[in-house]
Amino acid sequence: MNTETLYLIIVYAFVFIFGICIGSFLNVCIYRLPLGESLIKSNSHCMTCGTPIRKRDLIPVVSWCLLRGKCHACGARISPRYTVVELLNGICYLIIFLHFDVVSHPLYASIVALMTSALIVVFFMDWDTQLINTWVVIFIGALSIPKYIFCRQECNYTLTKMIVGALVISIPLLVISLASHEKAMGMGDVYLMAAAGLFLGTPNVVIAMLIALITGSVCGLIIKHSNGSSVFAFGPYLAIGIAVAALYGDQIADFYVKFTGLDETLSEAAMVIAKVL
Repeated sequence: MNTETLYLIIVYAFVFIFGICIGSFLNVCIYRLPLGESLIKSNSHCMTCGTPIRKRDLIPVVSWCLLRGKCHACGARISPRYTVVELLNGICYLIIFLHFDVVSHPLYASIVALMTSALIVVFFMDWDTQLINTWVVIFIGALSIPKYIFCRQECNYTLTKMIVGALVISIPLLVISLASHEKAMGMGDVYLMAAAGLFLGTPNVVIAMLIALITGSVCGLIIKHSNGSSVFAFGPYLAIGIAVAALYGDQIADFYVKFTGLDETLSEAAMVIAKVL
C-alpha cells in the first residue's frame, strides 16, 4: 500500500467518523426543534426516566451497540433510529466526498454535505410531525451563498440559475398550496423547494421535483394500501429528490438529453442561431 492510498483511507475514515458525529447532533435537532427546545443548553437525557446520559454513552453508533439499545439507568429501549440517523449521515458524507473527490473539490463537497445533513433533519422531522422547520430551510438556502462565492466556476453556477431555480418549482407549488388551502401542499414544501432551487439552480431543481414525485407516488400508494390513508408528508420525498439531484443531477440531465435525442436538436438549433447572428 503506497502513501497516497493510505492517506486517502485515513481521510475518508475521518470523513465518515465526522459524519456520524454530526449525525448525533442531527438527532438533537430532529427531536428538539418541533418542541421549540434549545439545541445546546439542555443535556441529553433518557426519554423514559429522564436520567442524564453519561458522556461515555454519547459516542455515536458505538454507545448504542455497547448498551444493547437500552438506557443504562432504567433499561428502557432506546430507538435504533438514533443510530440509523448517525450512520445515514456518515454514509452520505462518505458518498459525497467520494463523488466530488475530497482532494479536488473539498469545499464544494463540504457545502453539499452540510445541505444533505439539513435534508436528513427535514426528512425525519416532517415524517414525524408533518412540519418543516423554517430555520432548517433558511440554512439550506444560505448555503447557496458560499457555493456561489467559492464554487460557481467548478459547478457552472450562475445568478440566473439561482433565481430561476428558486422560482421555477416553488411558484407552481405556491399556487397549489393556496388553491387547496394547504391541503394538497403545505407552505413548508414551498419554502423548501425555493431554498433548494436557490442552491441547486436549474435544471437540477426540476430533476429533484421529478424524483420526489416518483418516489412520493410509489410510497404513497404503499402507505394507502397498508393503512388506507392517503395523507402523508411530502417533505421526505422532496429531501430525497434534492439530495439525489445535488449529487447526480447533471448526469441525469445529460442522460435524458442523449436518450431523447435532444442533444442533436439543441446542437442544430445552436448552429442555426449562430448563423443568424
